[in-house]
Amino acid sequence: MPQRSEPVTVTVARRVAPGREAEFEDWYVGIIGSASRFPGFLGAGILRPKEASGGDAGDWHVVYRFSDAASLERWEQSDERADWLQRADEFVEETGVSRVSGLETWFAMPGRTAPAPPKWKMFLVTLAAIVPLVLMMNVLVLPLLTAWWLIARTLVFSGTLTVLMTWVVMPRMTRLFSRFLYGDRRRRT
Repeated sequence: MPQRSEPVTVTVARRVAPGREAEFEDWYVGIIGSASRFPGFLGAGILRPKEASGGDAGDWHVVYRFSDAASLERWEQSDERADWLQRADEFVEETGVSRVSGLETWFAMPGRTAPAPPKWKMFLVTLAAIVPLVLMMNVLVLPLLTAWWLIARTLVFSGTLTVLMTWVVMPRMTRLFSRFLYGDRRRRT
């Protein structure tokens, strides 16, 4: 049975030379513009560093997503990407790379580099999060949209659910169930 391919999200941490942040942002726009022309590209974003005390601004995080590992590999092995990376050599230092696919993106713990939890644990925590949200959406939101076209109702339902799951519910569920998902650190040390 052929294995199903899942979208892959890559996060690359980069340290930018002081005073060259605007140059880095221009470079980022260019490299992501190039990546967007590759088949399978799903999107990208940039996370700016939080201002730290002592003048060290920290790492910038470039996040990009491809529809599957093969599409990602075509981009990462391309001459075009190599050219863009070479252009940044004098003002950027790569400090880390992280790759996740599937539901693992909902189970990322800040500052944690351990692998994602087993899929059965992710399933249980996701189910515990999504059932109340779907119920709430069906009771509170969908009755207000009965006159809307099916596609519009579906977009509102799916979009709201996805936003809530990605940025509100799953980060909290991951922290709340971290011992279940990842085990007790004290027992392992």
